[in-house]
Amino acid sequence: MLQSVLLAGFAAVVGAAVGAGLMWIARSRSSGSGETELTMGQVLDRVVYSASTGIAVVDKFHDVILFNPRAEELGLVRNRRIDERAWVVANKILDRDQVIDLDLGDPNRRGRDGIAVRCRAGRLFDDDPRFVALYAFDDSEMVRMEATRRDFVANVSHELKTPVGAMALLAEALLESVDDPETVRYFGQRVQSEAHRLGNMVTELISLSKLQGAEKMPDLDIVDVDSVVKEALERTALTAENADIVVATDRSTGYEVLGDQSLLVTALTNLIENAIAYSPKGSPVSVSRSLRDGKVAIAVTDRGIGIAKEDQERVFERFFRVDKARSRATGGTGLGLAIVKHVAANHNGEITLWSRPGTGSTFTLLIPAHFEQSDEDEVRAKPEAGAGQR
Repeated sequence: MLQSVLLAGFAAVVGAAVGAGLMWIARSRSSGSGETELTMGQVLDRVVYSASTGIAVVDKFHDVILFNPRAEELGLVRNRRIDERAWVVANKILDRDQVIDLDLGDPNRRGRDGIAVRCRAGRLFDDDPRFVALYAFDDSEMVRMEATRRDFVANVSHELKTPVGAMALLAEALLESVDDPETVRYFGQRVQSEAHRLGNMVTELISLSKLQGAEKMPDLDIVDVDSVVKEALERTALTAENADIVVATDRSTGYEVLGDQSLLVTALTNLIENAIAYSPKGSPVSVSRSLRDGKVAIAVTDRGIGIAKEDQERVFERFFRVDKARSRATGGTGLGLAIVKHVAANHNGEITLWSRPGTGSTFTLLIPAHFEQSDEDEVRAKPEAGAGQR
């Protein structure tokens, strides 16, 4: 009987509009021939039980009268007892009618790794001080997003400050060297280099914001993988030549994917430039194409410094650099691999990494293959190229 009263009270809390909707559901369920009519209590009981919000009702004796599974998942209720922090708040509400918010998250696990739980407590009935209703909300994703935003702003501020500060110092040196043409030329080239680096960073920040923001992806077209590889090689030819590195590739395959060619070229270009930047002069870099489980795999392999196991999951983070000194020397922004990751995700694909320090690395971009209906069986029947590659 008490539970029915409390459930009716819950209907008052959620509002008349929700109550009207629930009554409509009950009527519609009973309209069929031979079906048992649902009571309002049964409908509300189900709503409370399956709610994504943790719900609990406690009385002045510290007894939990009503709770749902979500309240236990979020830690509002444990072993049929309400969290002590919530009970302290409930006591205040029992004494004086008010609504109080509190944090039920684990203070030792804040930020990205912990679960952030926000709780709102108030009297179940305005005119009855005996019961307090508590609602627990999982704010973990919002907290993680906020932490990511703060980190991103801090990182961008730091990364932009470096070239801007360098340009200010170089400009000062230029002004002091107006009578020395050689010195002016030297510092002028340094200013140009920093300006180019700053421009690249701004361009990549814009690209990254588009890829992970609300901007709609362009309509996907049938893209020839061989043309993507060719264009990426052309874009990186000068960089490879200056580093005395030969970028080799396998023969054309005719593979196709559904996607945006410019984004795929950008992703592959970033992978090749990354391989060149972290390879010693004269060492080889290779680009290969294969078909793996219905996906086109474009692998970029280098014989460079490699990546330690503890860093392999972090290399796709924005601004993370395995070797900061080398990255700054080559003008790297720390955004290239983050862009690759988002391009892959936006094409329903993925980017994988194999690496061993002192041996080298292989980054593989995997994008679902596109098959024409007429030749799908023929293409799938072919042996997968590069099956033995790492």
